[in-house]
Amino acid sequence: MKTKKIKELIRLVENSDIGELEVTFWGFRRVCIRKNSNLSSLSSDSLEQIVEQITLPEGGRATTSIAPSAEPAAPLYAEIKAPLVGTFYRAPAPTEPPFVEAGNRVSVGQVVCIVEAMKVMNEIKSEINGIVREILVENAQPVEHGQLLFRIEPG
Repeated sequence: MKTKKIKELIRLVENSDIGELEVTFWGFRRVCIRKNSNLSSLSSDSLEQIVEQITLPEGGRATTSIAPSAEPAAPLYAEIKAPLVGTFYRAPAPTEPPFVEAGNRVSVGQVVCIVEAMKVMNEIKSEINGIVREILVENAQPVEHGQLLFRIEPG
């Protein structure tokens, strides 16, 4: 998902009564936006109007869910999930430094890790510009399809 689309979603949430909006693309690319608000006045029609304003890439399907936010507003993060089952590697080789560390800036198309599946090394790339805030998997650990690997703060 491009930064422009994420900013569009943020503006939609800021200008509505929604406390949390989660959009999932193709079943594994997810953006979750939260703010501190009261959802008691939100109707399903309001949610549908907001979802209609989201322009999806051709062939894209979006699902949404909302939930009340009982905690203070959390930072907005994009998430990178494993697109397949395999083994997570932080570096291109055991003697090489990791692709990224927490706190590093990443750009669109930059390789952030490798997921090996059936002896094929699949490069996982960032879809947004931002700062790596969390690396959620240890090196050489198995990962499941859809498992959260990184949280990226857009910017």
